This record gives sequence, structure tokens and C-alpha cells, in this order.
Amino acid sequence: MTAMGIFVEVAERGSLSAAADTLNISRAMVTRHLAELEDWLGARLFHRTTRRINLTSAGEQALERCRRLLELSEDLQAAVGDSVDAPPRGQLRIACSASFGQSQLAVAVADYVARFPRVRVDLLMADRTINLVEERIDLAIRITHELDPTLIARRLSVCRSLLCATPAYLAARGTPQRPEELLRHSCLTHHFVGRSLWQLRRDGRDVAVTVGGSISANDAGVLLQTVLADAGIGLLPTYQVGPFIRSGGLVVVLPEYQVPAMNIYGVYASRRQVPTQVRSFLDFLGKRFGEAPEWDRELPSL
Repeated sequence: MTAMGIFVEVAERGSLSAAADTLNISRAMVTRHLAELEDWLGARLFHRTTRRINLTSAGEQALERCRRLLELSEDLQAAVGDSVDAPPRGQLRIACSASFGQSQLAVAVADYVARFPRVRVDLLMADRTINLVEERIDLAIRITHELDPTLIARRLSVCRSLLCATPAYLAARGTPQRPEELLRHSCLTHHFVGRSLWQLRRDGRDVAVTVGGSISANDAGVLLQTVLADAGIGLLPTYQVGPFIRSGGLVVVLPEYQVPAMNIYGVYASRRQVPTQVRSFLDFLGKRFGEAPEWDRELPSL
């Protein structure tokens, strides 16, 4: 089973060295396990050259079967190997956005593995929609209004946002008093959230404002840095900007207007035999974040 796991990792990474780094073992150990698996199967699994590695026809047939055997092994372990009260253990592959990962999830993961040291966490930061099955992701943290109906989701918390700018930018360009005045400002936008239209709400009345500016990006962390560099007004999540607002580095613009909140979900591919470590980590995050997350405390308009 170990050799099969290494074979699958090499096939997916396309490199013995990359697989060794991911599995935290030596390249020589990877080569040894592959040789043992090839001997057991009686077939060569890879074509190897000095520059690349490709599956043979036998390797292509073996890959999907090895994946299924590994999945069956995990199901068997989950079904009979762990009692209800047993502490979680094993590998946990988690995907989330870079901004949420850096500002909130990394510390949460560190606290979790300190509590459950037999769990090994592999974090994938990506500002794109990841195919959980193809990339073997156990759990994805997604912040959205709408979810893929084919996935299983558990709501963990809420993601609120604020319009923010630096005191220096507002001193130079003026502070907007009404949403329409945003048209005269450099509004720095996210590729996937309000790129050209910002939705605001006040006293139950919705206002849509067309916005534009000199900078747009697909990562909230990049937008935060441009806002901090006095480049304009940004629509940014409170999980990221809270410390800057409390310190005075950022000022909330149009504080009497609210931005419709999104939800934070833990998403996984199947209800069948959910691994203990996935259930445990979801419970941990649900308690840690909750409906009134710590990052929202003492912020205006919330």
C-alpha cells in the first residue's frame, strides 16, 4: 500500500523529486518503492528520461486501480480502525484562498495539529476553484454566495467586507459621503467579487454602484497591499483588514452602508466514510470561527 501511494504521487506530480518532497522522504526511497511495485506487478510503470517521466500503458492501467485500492484502504481504516472516541490521525489535504489561509487558517491549523499531533496537514493555497477529486483534496474552505450542488458543505462562519482606504488617500482625494461619489475614486477591485459593480445596503435598501480603478487582482492579499500603498479604495474582507482598522492604518469608507455578507464553508466531495480527521477539523473550525468570528469584534458597522 505504501508503494502504491508513492506511485500515485509520482504519477500526479510528474516527478520523483516532487513526490519525495511532498511525502517528506528521500528520492532514493521513492525509487526503491517504485521498483518493488514494478517487480510485484511484473510490468514497467514509467518511461524515464533525463528530463521527464511518463506513464507506460501498464502504468496508466495501474494508476486508477491503485487509486481505488488506496481509497478502499482509507474506508476500511475509517470503518473499523477508529473508535468514536479515538483521536484523529492521518493525512489531511486542505485547500483555501491565499488571503484566508495566510490571515486565519494557518494559525488555526497550527493550533489543531498541536492538539492532535497524529494528523499531518498539507495546505494548498490557490485563488481558483479546485477539483477536489482530481487534486485529492480532503477539505476545501470556500467563501461564496453559492456552492457547487454536487459537493457536500458545512457552514463554518460568515465573511463580511468593508470599504477601506488609507488616511493619506482620503486626504488627497476626499472622503466619499454617498455611494455615487465612488465613481470619482480609484476603486481597486477583485477579479471574482464585485469587479465592476459593488452592492451596498442601507436601511434595507440596496444600492448598486459601478466602479473602476487603476488596479484589479485575483487575490485579496494583493488588493490589501495596494490599498495600504494609498492607491485607492478597496472592498476587503474583515478577516483581513481588522488589525489595520483598529490601528488606524485603514479607515472605513461609507460606514453606514453594509456589504452583503458571504458564507464560509467547509466543502468535501462525498458523504461516504468521511475520514475522522476531516470531521474533527470541521468541528474544530466551527467552534473556532462561529457566527461572530473573533476578527469582526470591535469593528464598525458590524
